[in-house]
Amino acid sequence: MPLFRKILIANRGEIAVRVIRACRELGIRTVAVYSEIDRGSMHVRLADEAICIGPARVADSYLNIPSILSAAEVTDSDAIHPGYGFLSENPQFAEACSKSRIAFIGPTADNIRLGGNKARAKQVMKKHGIPVVPGSDGILNDKKATMAIARKIGFPIIVKASAGGGGRGMRVVYDEMQLDQALTAAETEAMASFGNGDLYIEKYIPNIRHIEVQIAVDREGNVLQLGERDCSVQRRHQKLLEESPSPIITEKLRDKFGKYAVKAAEALRYRNLGTIEFIFDKEENIYFMEINTRVQVEHPVTEMVTGIDIIKEQIRLATGLPLSIKQRNMHLRGHSIECRINAEDPFTFVPSPGKISFYYQPGGPGIRVDSSIYCGYTVPPHYDSLIAKLIAYGSNRKEAIDRMRRALGEYRIEGIKTTIPFHKTVLSNPDFISGNFDTGYLERVNVKGP
Repeated sequence: MPLFRKILIANRGEIAVRVIRACRELGIRTVAVYSEIDRGSMHVRLADEAICIGPARVADSYLNIPSILSAAEVTDSDAIHPGYGFLSENPQFAEACSKSRIAFIGPTADNIRLGGNKARAKQVMKKHGIPVVPGSDGILNDKKATMAIARKIGFPIIVKASAGGGGRGMRVVYDEMQLDQALTAAETEAMASFGNGDLYIEKYIPNIRHIEVQIAVDREGNVLQLGERDCSVQRRHQKLLEESPSPIITEKLRDKFGKYAVKAAEALRYRNLGTIEFIFDKEENIYFMEINTRVQVEHPVTEMVTGIDIIKEQIRLATGLPLSIKQRNMHLRGHSIECRINAEDPFTFVPSPGKISFYYQPGGPGIRVDSSIYCGYTVPPHYDSLIAKLIAYGSNRKEAIDRMRRALGEYRIEGIKTTIPFHKTVLSNPDFISGNFDTGYLERVNVKGP
């Protein structure tokens, strides 16, 4: 089955550059779309063709479905890669691509719709014997019933947006007095962020690890799981550093996580690329949390330890080709860590857009940089602050940490503030080095600058 002839990338920044590189290696032509403010961006320079889709505001450009489809039609693109964020988890966009006879490089619209309804996804998992965190059985309907559920499972609880992501629409509630206010605040934030105020509640489990498993599924339903990533270094539910494999997961547990991930993919009748996310507590209980129906920011750490180009695999699967590797031949080798380099103050995390006056990126053995910035580039204030991903690979975790620390020391981005100093601090912290951390780690150690 032939690969696509031309792919339009409905995204920007480092992920657009990453897709362009994969397409070039596959011999596929690319089309970059860009907002007016992104005219000088690296993805525009690297693509074979580029077309402006509107002004800086995302609603008028990167979220503008008619403009993106028109760009695909004008450039005679036969497929669209959505990257992550923006329209990547929008089932209406996937359906619109299909109606326009343009392939959507991702899961089915039904997969995306179910993945976006976290309460419904939990019901499916529960039905198929995959453990879930105790909580409401579906969307909350009224405050009286919600209080009854909360009392039954016991405080503290966590209120979550059913369509949520990135920590938005979430509130931890420690007692009955806080519940009404938390529900109102979560609903308001969910409506503003996702256009959907549906909520559900779960038992709040402190001191957890956030463990996720990368999956790839072909059109015949064959599932490949590519091992776990530990994403527990977070600030306000936002991932800052990821690694694979997890420093606390044994081979026996790894096999258990993998089997749950495969079972979840089969239960959801999933297709293409995705990630099954789990909570893992101190008693080694595993609970399904959610499914991400897109390629994730942290996919490079999996690529480094498996040797599989995940973006290429995603494109091949979208054409109808079978999985390129069988599960019995998939092995994790070495260790990889990714630091998200954001244009932010490294310790207050206040965004720091502006012009980059000097840029030097690290290299050497085991170092990879996924980025779209360059000297003279102006980081706009309109979009996510992620500007680069620094990935280190080593034969073991110690070597990966040593290489990451060396690379962070070499990295020079001047003219704006970045989170490089923050990562230097984390990579030198004894708890991180020993693997003794969880999602509340940053709040407890109170990581601060010099």
